[in-house]
Amino acid sequence: MTFGEMDIRLLDDGTFKLDGGAMFGIVPKPLWEKITPPDEANRIPLRTGVLLVRHQGGNILVDTGMGTKLSPKLRSIYGLGPSLLLGALAEAGLTPDDIDIVVFTHLHIDHAGGATRLDDSGKATPAFPRAEHVIQTAEWQAAVNPNERTRGSYVPDDFVPLQDNGLVRLVDGDCDLTDGVKLVQTGGHTDGHQIVVLDSGGRKAAFLGDLIPTVSHLKLPYMMAYDLYPMDLVARKKALIETALAENWLLIWQHDPNIEMGHLRRQGDDVLVEAGSSLD
Repeated sequence: MTFGEMDIRLLDDGTFKLDGGAMFGIVPKPLWEKITPPDEANRIPLRTGVLLVRHQGGNILVDTGMGTKLSPKLRSIYGLGPSLLLGALAEAGLTPDDIDIVVFTHLHIDHAGGATRLDDSGKATPAFPRAEHVIQTAEWQAAVNPNERTRGSYVPDDFVPLQDNGLVRLVDGDCDLTDGVKLVQTGGHTDGHQIVVLDSGGRKAAFLGDLIPTVSHLKLPYMMAYDLYPMDLVARKKALIETALAENWLLIWQHDPNIEMGHLRRQGDDVLVEAGSSLD
């Protein structure tokens, strides 16, 4: 879709499943299962969305999906379908060599797994060999020095080969990536989590990452058990929602299985996605 002077597209890297209780944290199952029914293993379906931004600053990917490196056992645990990212890129007329910049909202496996692939010898190697990979310093430090709680969320083969090949650029806090593309460190989900804000032609959009992973998570108490700093997340989510309402931002959801994009409107005490705006 055309967005001001940019072309933006949410590429689909396929679907996966996570435990519904983990995805909704303290919210009781009788509430969340009404909006997102789980399967027999208590898992809910999620999309692995990758944002493609094309403008004068080049071709930018935000996150890279799960990728193709996971073992059959893990693919089964996550209910992971085939990776669709390269096919989606080809449909957009691009190859991995055409990507100039990769931005990571954070380095969890469902966001950074596709940044590397296994070569013929089984070694992880950069999947986008010409791209600069932009990461918050706080996120990089958390990924390379995980603790007992976070170790399972970070896979070194997803990001260490990028550093080994000189492809990593670390940033600290909010910054302008290129004209009209701003990185905003939100924290909350992880200390170094960031979102991407687009500003072009008098319009603004935000790719939300895991700050608001699905439309259901617009409700302030609806947070994930994976969120390391929940009260920071609530504050940033509340502020972003108010800004999006006041300035009519287009919001882009990475993990919602049904809605890619939309504008918000207030209905009483609720905040809803504007009907019919998901693909506008």
